[in-house]
Amino acid sequence: MKIKSLLPDVARRAKWEDENPFYFLQREMNNLFDNFFRGFDLAPRKFAGAFGSFTPSIDVKENDKEYIIKAELPGVDEKDIEVKVTNDAVTIKGEKKEEKEDKDRNYYYMERSYGSFSRVIPLEAEIEAGKAEAHFKNGVLDIKIPKSPSAKTKGTKVPIKAG
Repeated sequence: MKIKSLLPDVARRAKWEDENPFYFLQREMNNLFDNFFRGFDLAPRKFAGAFGSFTPSIDVKENDKEYIIKAELPGVDEKDIEVKVTNDAVTIKGEKKEEKEDKDRNYYYMERSYGSFSRVIPLEAEIEAGKAEAHFKNGVLDIKIPKSPSAKTKGTKVPIKAG
């Protein structure tokens, strides 16, 4: 039995794609656009939606007592952030507004950027939404959501038998 017959169909097509001149042309065009947009910090295939978009980095941790969520929101004011906690998810919404202005005798420079964001973090355990806390300091949003007592006690330890 040949090893190629064990490989997924994609691997078997690779040789045909390399020999096909149209596929080669398309790959070269994709590389050209990838290289062109690399300096602008834009994803080339998401060009149309890249202007004005902002996606905050989020860390989610879980322990026996609570969920801890940290969101990095540089340049966002506290008044422009909304946190909503439901029984099965946390939604963080906000808007980033930034204006830069620089005046001198010989020039005037003005730049504005606006963008809204929304992140939904699903939660698997039962929580106490009414006891959730959120703090915002130095561009970092900290959210703590305690688990309900019934969620803490769920699960049964199963003994493992040898043999």
